[in-house]
Amino acid sequence: MSESTMKISPLAGHIAPPEILVNVSKLVTAYYSEIPDVSVPGQGVAFGTSGHRGSSFDKTFNEYHVLAITQAICLYRKEQGVNGPLFIGIDSHALSEPAFVSALEVLAANEVEVMLSAGGEYVPTPAISQAILVYNQGRTTGLADGIVITPSHNPPNGGGFKYNPTNGGPADTAVTGWIEKQANHFLQQGLQGVKRIPFERARRASTTHSYDFLNNYVNDLGNVIDMDAIRSAGVRMGVDPLGGAGVNYWGAIAERYRLDLDVLNQHVDATFRFMTVDWDGKIRMDPSSPYAMNGLIGLKDRFDIAFACDTDHDRHGIVTSSVGLMPPNHYLSVAIDYLFQHRPDWSKEAAVGKTLVSSQMIDRVSAGIGRKVLEVPVGFKWFAQGLQDGSLGFGGEESAGASFLRRDGRVWTTDKDGLAPALLSAEIIARTGRDPGDCYRHLTQKYGEPVADRIQAVANAEQKAKLAKLSPEQITSTSLAGEAITAILTKAPGNNASIGGLKVVTENGWFAARPSGTEDIYKIYGESFKGESHLRDILSEAQTIVDAALG
Repeated sequence: MSESTMKISPLAGHIAPPEILVNVSKLVTAYYSEIPDVSVPGQGVAFGTSGHRGSSFDKTFNEYHVLAITQAICLYRKEQGVNGPLFIGIDSHALSEPAFVSALEVLAANEVEVMLSAGGEYVPTPAISQAILVYNQGRTTGLADGIVITPSHNPPNGGGFKYNPTNGGPADTAVTGWIEKQANHFLQQGLQGVKRIPFERARRASTTHSYDFLNNYVNDLGNVIDMDAIRSAGVRMGVDPLGGAGVNYWGAIAERYRLDLDVLNQHVDATFRFMTVDWDGKIRMDPSSPYAMNGLIGLKDRFDIAFACDTDHDRHGIVTSSVGLMPPNHYLSVAIDYLFQHRPDWSKEAAVGKTLVSSQMIDRVSAGIGRKVLEVPVGFKWFAQGLQDGSLGFGGEESAGASFLRRDGRVWTTDKDGLAPALLSAEIIARTGRDPGDCYRHLTQKYGEPVADRIQAVANAEQKAKLAKLSPEQITSTSLAGEAITAILTKAPGNNASIGGLKVVTENGWFAARPSGTEDIYKIYGESFKGESHLRDILSEAQTIVDAALG
């Protein structure tokens, strides 16, 4: 089913009606009362691209999961000799608070030095990454790591738990595989081996400390974004935190840097009743969805630029007065084009990081400004090392997640940061006099205009496994939609890591097919620089190629 032909719910783009709101007390009760059974598929611990996620209603995110994962992290730290502080933060999902209580009970029992947010403040994902990196700077021992309790932009009934090791970024598959296996062992043993003390004692433990994430992050942000330029140009900004973890950060940013920044919604409500409903009739705090962003899009003419972030503030959505909500790939292209020409202190060797389902426009823009592209599989973890050592100036995902270096070329965050790319849109206006939508139009005049779409189809576990293990030899075609195939990839060209699927490239188009990590479907992404009918040909031939490969 293509994104353009998806069955759009009649609720899409409208304020959530009361009958679809989550019952928070039942959700939290289920967190404590439902016990997962590891022998049932889906009820064990499973780390996807961004940690373990699920819902207490489905027995996929319950107290047992969190206790087991946290104890596994404590063992992993011990095995790796990580004995510095652990920075922990939560977002505003209903399950994040009880998960935090469970995690702290285990961390304190294991005598881990824990840094909690001052005054129980919510903590955006990038503020955890920034705290880890600032603490570890210049150290070789006693290094810090972190836990982010968030299911990102997922619906209000969701919970999520993510581990960030000492590089500050999302843990790679070797780390999450180890933690997952150990956590599932604890679940199988009925939590035998999990250490835990009551929350009141954990809160008062000598190892539990308070940390001012908000001011440490906000005061450092001027080293990443040219706030003076934004203030001097008088850029009028509107922001909707979508009830997420950065809700109090935006006012602090406006005050600290004296910006004309209007915080449009300061409500925090675990039902997220103020959201406009996403395409499928679910509430989802996705700043790249025109349905979820409908309220902000309607206000675009009040501001020079408006933006929003998802619940843990690691994704951005940019609303311009020229074109409205920008598709993520469009804004990533503009940000890359701008940053590498307005950051003179960055290394001339610093490359552009992109995931293999991001737009080919990024490759064209990067070539135009003389920068190499590092193309990696899906997942921000692949950018962490390059951002940390400065070999990457920018890392971005097609799903509106990005981070980039400080203005002096040193590391800022190694996890996605929604706030910095959002504020960058105002810097772009201040320094160029054009909004990012207009900047993208200029790029298309120079490099061509791509069209893109995605189709998804049902696939059972066996078919998904086949798709994940495809080899280039299985593709017998030499052309795609009338153009010679220039590359057939099952490993990412940037780091030779398996992409868990297939990508076929021509001069003016490409498709990539990969199984979903969470659902019984596979997705085919396609893009063309030769127009809509060429894109349809690419997707149609891609479907045939995939069908043949799946037998």
